[in-house]
Amino acid sequence: MTNPKDREKLINEYSAHLLLEKGLSENTSSGYCNDVKHLLDFLGSCKKDVIGVHPDDIHEFLSVLHDIGISPRSQARIIAGIRSFFRFLRLEGKIEENPAEFIESPHLERELPDVLSVEEIDSMIACLAPDKDESLRNHAIIETLYGSGLRVSELVEARLSRLDLKEGLLIVEGKGSKERLVPVSPIAVSLIAQYIETKRSQQTVKPEGADIIFLNRRGKPLTRVMVFYIVRDLAAAAGIKKTVSPHTLRHSFATHLLEGGANLRAIQEMLGHESISTTELYLHLDRGRLRTELIEHHPHFKGQK
Repeated sequence: MTNPKDREKLINEYSAHLLLEKGLSENTSSGYCNDVKHLLDFLGSCKKDVIGVHPDDIHEFLSVLHDIGISPRSQARIIAGIRSFFRFLRLEGKIEENPAEFIESPHLERELPDVLSVEEIDSMIACLAPDKDESLRNHAIIETLYGSGLRVSELVEARLSRLDLKEGLLIVEGKGSKERLVPVSPIAVSLIAQYIETKRSQQTVKPEGADIIFLNRRGKPLTRVMVFYIVRDLAAAAGIKKTVSPHTLRHSFATHLLEGGANLRAIQEMLGHESISTTELYLHLDRGRLRTELIEHHPHFKGQK
C-alpha cells in the first residue's frame, strides 16, 4: 500500500466499518486506525504491502513494539486493532487468508515498568521545591529523561562537550558503545542552561566531573542510584502509586510518542536500538527528521520550534 491516497482510502473505509457496522465509539475507532497506521508505516519501511503480508511480518512489528518498551496493555490493544483490521480486509475480499488470525500477545520475559501519564509527570515536576538548590538540576533531569528517552546510564554520563544547547542536541553513548544523536526539548535546554550557568558554575567541580553535565553536591557525577531516588521521591511526593523509576520515564517517552502517531522507526532510533553514524552529514539530516517527530508527537515538545 505504497500510494498515500490508496492507504488513506483504506483507513477511511476501515474507520467507517468500525463506526457504522461494528458500532464502536469514535475513541476506539480512532485508536484502532492509529494502530493500523503504525503497522502500515512499518510495512512500508520494509518495502512490503499489507495485501501480501505474512504472519512473520506482524510478529516482527510486535517485536519492535516490545523492543521500544511499549507497555503490555498498549500492546494488547494494538494487537486487537490489527486483528480487527485483517478481519475487515478479508470481509471486503481484499485478502484470502487472515495473517493475524493466530497472532497472540507476545510473551514478555520481564514485566515492563508502568507508564506515566503526562499529567502524572507534570505533577512530579510540580512537587519540586523552588527553594532547594537541587530543584533546578532535578527538574532538568526529569525533562531530559522524559523528553529524550535516555537510559539512566546515558544521563549520568552525558557530557558538556557533546551538548549543543543552541541546536538542542546531545550525543550520547548507549549500549555497545554505540553513539546516537538525541534531540533535547526547548524546556530541557532552558533548564540545563540555567543549571550550568548558576548552580553548577558555583560548585567546586572534581576532575572526574569536569565534563559531566549533572553533578552531585560534592562536584562529582551523579550515580544511577541517586537518579533513581530523585525520580522515586518525586513520584511519591506527587501521590503516584505506580512503581516509578528512571526507566519508567523512558517507557513513557516511547509510549506517548507511539500513541501520538510518531513513526516507529524514528522512536527506535531515538531510543538507541539501531546503529547510528555520527558523521556531519547524518547529524544534519537526522536532526531535522527526529526533531519533527518530537515536535509533532511528544507532549512536552508540541508547539515548540
